[in-house]
Amino acid sequence: MEGASFGAGRAGGAVDPLDFLKQPQTILRATAWIFSIVVFGSIVNECYVNKDGTDPELHCIFNENESACSYGIAIGIIAFFGCIFFLVVDLQFQQISSVKDRKRAVLLDLGFSGFLSFLWFVAFCFLANQWQRTTMSKGASQGADAARAAIAFSFFSIIVWVALALKALQRYRLGTDMSLFATDQFATDPNAAYPGYPTGSGIESTETYQSPPFSETSDANPKVTAPQTSPQYLCHPL
Repeated sequence: MEGASFGAGRAGGAVDPLDFLKQPQTILRATAWIFSIVVFGSIVNECYVNKDGTDPELHCIFNENESACSYGIAIGIIAFFGCIFFLVVDLQFQQISSVKDRKRAVLLDLGFSGFLSFLWFVAFCFLANQWQRTTMSKGASQGADAARAAIAFSFFSIIVWVALALKALQRYRLGTDMSLFATDQFATDPNAAYPGYPTGSGIESTETYQSPPFSETSDANPKVTAPQTSPQYLCHPL
């Protein structure tokens, strides 16, 4: 984006909702938000089952390991609220006038996205490993689809959050165009002449100062020759 500062336009500019929704970053965040709901929703609703269908006590379907279910729920909730937070940051990003604040926001996005990518990778490996060790029973069979969905969308979440981290890295590398925060008194063309000194009327002159050519100076100020006087004769005494 030409004239952009960390991927956004001039500070204080209006934000078009349609353009904002069409941005790849917004689409990725919305996708990650939906995936997080699928993961923790599947675990909470259907991944706590009875052992044999008659035991009133509920156990985690992933090899009866409560840590697996708790970890999946925790990561899903963190990703859920993280997506909402950064969606709000993206919406208000163009209103941030300070370059340093924009840089901090992009770095925070980069760090959070990279961290969530790692956490989702751990969640995928952990849930998949525990599911392989699960002994199938009547209760486990009832929640098998939910368990597979949690594992699958954990894997999909890795891809989405890695993509978000790469987008944040791209925005950070864009750097800052300081012309966004400069005044408009300077000419946009780098080859244009510097504006002249303002006159007494308060209006800047668009003409640049230029000294008159030497020939014009010579014509305007001709040499003045001294008048010739008649020679004086000296009288010698006889």
